[in-house]
Amino acid sequence: MFPLSTVLFPHAALPLHVFEPRYQALGADCLAGRGEFGVVLIERGSEVGGGDTRHSVGTVARMEVASPLPGGRWMLMTRGRVRVRVLEWLPDDPYPMAMVEELASADDGVDRALLDRAVASVRRARALLSELGETPPMGAAVELGEDLDSAVWRLCALCPVTALDGQRLLEIDRTTERLGRVISLADDVSDDLARLLAGGAPG
Repeated sequence: MFPLSTVLFPHAALPLHVFEPRYQALGADCLAGRGEFGVVLIERGSEVGGGDTRHSVGTVARMEVASPLPGGRWMLMTRGRVRVRVLEWLPDDPYPMAMVEELASADDGVDRALLDRAVASVRRARALLSELGETPPMGAAVELGEDLDSAVWRLCALCPVTALDGQRLLEIDRTTERLGRVISLADDVSDDLARLLAGGAPG
């Protein structure tokens, strides 16, 4: 397990610079095996040094590229595969480990029209953020794919939310509910930014 201060969604990319000795060991073991490890959001504490408190729902990351660096460090490009729930944390020796179970999403009939509405909401929020120089806009050619479940996850990764809101998205089991939450979060960001850019105070 790799506790981080960011949320990894299924189908989303996550680059990692591995420099702590315990995670160098984790990377070596994963490369010798299936090339996968779990990523969970840190609830309290920091990424470096241990002693953190972690959320129980995370994502399996699959290594796609592993580039060695001097001093045993690694640059990894990983991609989220499936959600997992931690059943039991094991001793952090030599690195964090846990017993987990895989979580499936409930496919409850998301349609393309609802996805298109969510894409428009995320696009507007990112466009307003780009006016403040905080994030690049969402390009017109962004490809989410034809599979609706994976498209929703990719859109979650593009939605400009806090890590905690991202964790709440990750924990939602029903795809339609998750997509509705994306719309709500993106619209809230847009409303606050529109007021700020107009010279008012955020709501």
